[in-house]
Amino acid sequence: MAEERTNTPLDDAERIRLRRLAKLGASSPSPSPQRSSTPPAPTPPVQTPKSTVLKRKPATTATLPSTSKPPPPVKAPAGPVKLDLVQWENYTVGDVLRVTLDRSYAEKHHWEHVWLKHLAAELEAEDPQALKPLKLSCEISDRLLISRLDVNPEAMSDDLDYLPVLASLPQSQTVFEYLVGCWKRQNNVRLSLGKKNYAPQDLQHIISVLDKLRDLTISYAGLVLQEPDMFTQPEGKVVGPEELVSSLLSLSSLTGPLSSNSSASFLGASEVPQFLSDIVQRFEPDDELDGVLGPVVRLLVWNKSLARQDGIAGADAGWRSVVSGLEALVNNKAIAAMIPRLPEWNPEIATPATFEFISLMGPLMRLGVYERDWPYIAKTFFLETEAERKSAANIESSYASLRGTMKSLQSALFRIFDRILRASPQSREFVLQYFSRVISLNIRRAGMQVDFNTVASDSFMTNVLAVLLRFAEPFMDATYSKLDRVDPLYLAKSSRVEVKDETRIKADGEEVSTWMKEVQAAGGPSPTFISDIFYLTSAVNHYGLNRTLQTYEELHKHLDDLKRHLEFMTESLNSLTPTNSLYARTQHAIKQTNDEIAKIHSEQFAFQTQLLDPEFIFRQIGFTNFVEAWLLRMVDPSKRHPSPAVEVPLPRDVPIAFRMLPEYFIEDIVDFLLFLMRTSPMSFDLTGKTELITWALTFLRSSWYIKNPFLKAKINETIFYGCLQYGPERIGVLGQVLNSHPFALKHLMPALMSFYIEVEQTGASSQFYDKFNARRNIAWILKVIWDNPTHRQALKDEAKNSDKFVRFVNLMINDVTYLMDESLSELTQISHIQHEMDTPAWNTQTLQHRREREGTLRSLERHASGFTTLGRSTVELLKIFTKETKAPFMTPEIVDRLAAMLDYNLDALVGPKCTDLIVKDKEKFKFDPRALLSDILQVYLNLSDQGEFVRGVANDGRSYKKELFEKAAGIARRTGMKTEDEIEQLRLFVVKVEETRATMEAEEDLGEVPDEFLDPLMYTLMRDPVTLPSSKVVIDRSTIKAHLLSDTKDPFNRSPMSIEDVVPNPELKARIDEFLAGRRNKATALDIPESEVVKMDTDEN
Repeated sequence: MAEERTNTPLDDAERIRLRRLAKLGASSPSPSPQRSSTPPAPTPPVQTPKSTVLKRKPATTATLPSTSKPPPPVKAPAGPVKLDLVQWENYTVGDVLRVTLDRSYAEKHHWEHVWLKHLAAELEAEDPQALKPLKLSCEISDRLLISRLDVNPEAMSDDLDYLPVLASLPQSQTVFEYLVGCWKRQNNVRLSLGKKNYAPQDLQHIISVLDKLRDLTISYAGLVLQEPDMFTQPEGKVVGPEELVSSLLSLSSLTGPLSSNSSASFLGASEVPQFLSDIVQRFEPDDELDGVLGPVVRLLVWNKSLARQDGIAGADAGWRSVVSGLEALVNNKAIAAMIPRLPEWNPEIATPATFEFISLMGPLMRLGVYERDWPYIAKTFFLETEAERKSAANIESSYASLRGTMKSLQSALFRIFDRILRASPQSREFVLQYFSRVISLNIRRAGMQVDFNTVASDSFMTNVLAVLLRFAEPFMDATYSKLDRVDPLYLAKSSRVEVKDETRIKADGEEVSTWMKEVQAAGGPSPTFISDIFYLTSAVNHYGLNRTLQTYEELHKHLDDLKRHLEFMTESLNSLTPTNSLYARTQHAIKQTNDEIAKIHSEQFAFQTQLLDPEFIFRQIGFTNFVEAWLLRMVDPSKRHPSPAVEVPLPRDVPIAFRMLPEYFIEDIVDFLLFLMRTSPMSFDLTGKTELITWALTFLRSSWYIKNPFLKAKINETIFYGCLQYGPERIGVLGQVLNSHPFALKHLMPALMSFYIEVEQTGASSQFYDKFNARRNIAWILKVIWDNPTHRQALKDEAKNSDKFVRFVNLMINDVTYLMDESLSELTQISHIQHEMDTPAWNTQTLQHRREREGTLRSLERHASGFTTLGRSTVELLKIFTKETKAPFMTPEIVDRLAAMLDYNLDALVGPKCTDLIVKDKEKFKFDPRALLSDILQVYLNLSDQGEFVRGVANDGRSYKKELFEKAAGIARRTGMKTEDEIEQLRLFVVKVEETRATMEAEEDLGEVPDEFLDPLMYTLMRDPVTLPSSKVVIDRSTIKAHLLSDTKDPFNRSPMSIEDVVPNPELKARIDEFLAGRRNKATALDIPESEVVKMDTDEN
């Protein structure tokens, strides 16, 4: 029985030796005089450092017997300690490996050191003359370790003498834990050397022994990580790479108490880096590092904690453990270089949807807060129920908590990628290939219709962008000094970013293909790292963030639809009785809709957590500013923007590199800026406003640089949203810049005028309606800047270009005509349906009829609000322009149409059918008839001193009636919308219109009227000619009276004057009266006193 046990170690040891030799390829075993029953294990390579003399307080150590610990240190002598190296090595090897060849020593120390009975017997057989007890040495350390690892605590034994050894072994200690304990003990010995004062030659020997023990334990630790079953392991314990993973997971300060770190066989936080360094030192030279630590990396990054539904919101913050462990690994340069060599770094079999699950960094990179990816977070933090309502404070608290967590995650992800990238040129290429692969897999995310089950998640793409933005930070300095480091020909030189299917800014496919061939044929330097990061970030911005923003906007639209549907169902419920069969069904549908609205709100909050995170926005604005400056540098003929700023307008010849760029370079800028303007305009308080205005006005003023009209409309829309009030900013986040920055003062007005004209033709099927939205935006911007005299002067300067300005005015009148006609027509229909629904006969109608009419009403309501808003904004534009510059409105092709349009709308507002515009909830349709009437009257007043306009109104035989003005004046006086002077000015204008009509009739009766009888401003027959005191011009009294109401100067020489200063001209008046005496029709305005022509004191409504 005993003989059988003697043979067993031989078989096992030989098996172990052969397997280890095959795996490690180590050196030959330690020499021995003869073949033993337990062959020695091969010795791992040892690297002996140079000897070092540590200048510490001297200490002495007594000669150590083989069976006892060294005595406590005594006071050190002045010189180096004389050390018994044999005894020291005997004690140290035994203490590090926790073994002995002396049974009495093991028994005396309660079997803490394992008595290697069988190895002792083998060694005695090899050298019968050796002194007893046998001493331990570094020379046989590999045999000692193999023999110790061969001891199986769970094995049955008939050897009563050996039973205490087996019984005293740690029952659940794994081989890796034992080896870690050995490694830690040799480290402790090494650290204690600083307190000794050994002779240099002794210290050199000591270090060589410790190095041998370190390399030995590390070699076997690496072997066990690869093949944990090579040695006997305890039942039920996780063994192999998971054991090192466990130590790595414990590094996070948020994973709980680290009491286990004090264990002699567990790697503490301070020990992990050195352990990893020793692993690298041992296995990296032999190219075995991938096999040793590859499984560890895989188990770490695919830790089950990353797949839990609570994600980053988990109470135990398991993801932090993974991040901390991974950071510990990549802090070692060799390991950082090893990780991207693993096939799972960028798996070839990955699809767009599976890449974030089966790639090494995917599980960490997909962590986030978006509801589609992590519904638990949106539900837990933001979903409102009837039992729980979320206050603003609660939501802000959730924002702060989740944003702090996401910041920690994204910062850690960047550190990991950064250390991998910096590890070696090869690993840098692997990292860039990783980002390139992410882009190529997710091109479909930019499509019109996206199946999100077939592409990467929003969370994954957002984290990729967050990492790339941090990589871009070093070259995005405040002075844009590195703009020229970005190669404009990159897309032709590099295949890292695939854009062959992307629409270009101003080039077709054939032009792109020719250009790329020419660039490639010309050769040149390879793109720099800055160019790589710039173009990769731009692409991820497009395929990642831009799609996420679109999803957020679609949520908002869906929410609006649900609210309208809820309103309809609520109205339907109110019209039903509880006994109606549809009542309960409608109630249930209302509850479902409310639940869906609450869910969408929670999704929106989850989106806002990431998208409106101030730090994320700051980085994104910084990159956006850089792209804007880069695009302007590309088109700047001097190539010096922003110092000095680009000269506008740009040359007609567009640089070819700019034309070849994908449209998304412009589209992503405006989409992101629009998102911020709508949701978080205060984000521009620190940076981005000046850059935005310079960039936007450059391309609006030089619109031929961009082919797509919708991109130009979006640029215009961005400025519009920047002018909307938010908080205390009455004129929006951009208003102050537009009214103060020299670039805006010079170029805003010409840019807006040009685009107002250009947007008439977009080439799209929806161009008729698109232009109204763009022009509404322009009208609002002009309203914001109108009080600035510099901008008003710019308008006058633009008006000097008569052809351009007349075209602008013509388009404006067309818009007012259409929009006012549509809005008033639809309001009339709404009024009729509302009146029908208020009659008793309504309830007698069939359900189908009522629903059809209700549907028509809702459709009209949606359209009417849009038309009234657009119409009102265009009328406001007309009002401010006619006040500032009048001549362009007096051209023959404009004046009659303008007068007819105004008369028509005045008739609609105060004429016989004005009651048709009385609707319920007019605020709902943004319909303010008083404000609209005030604006139209103001246009009349602005142009009341223009004879061409007076004749234009007089010529309008369809809509003009003086009674309309009388009624409008009554409304204006009663509501206070106009002053008494303005009402008098309006009266005098109508008098002139009536006189003009009479003059035209007189001309029909009497032929041409002599010029001296005509008013020099209005070209109407004068009734009461007077002479002006300074210019001596003869003019009709009513004309100069109307002029002086708004301007107290002589209209011919600008001398101050008043109405009392005029000099009557009775001789001329007598001649005019004689001229009129021969008319056939004498019942005109020329035959009654001027004060009786129009009565503005009416009390009519």
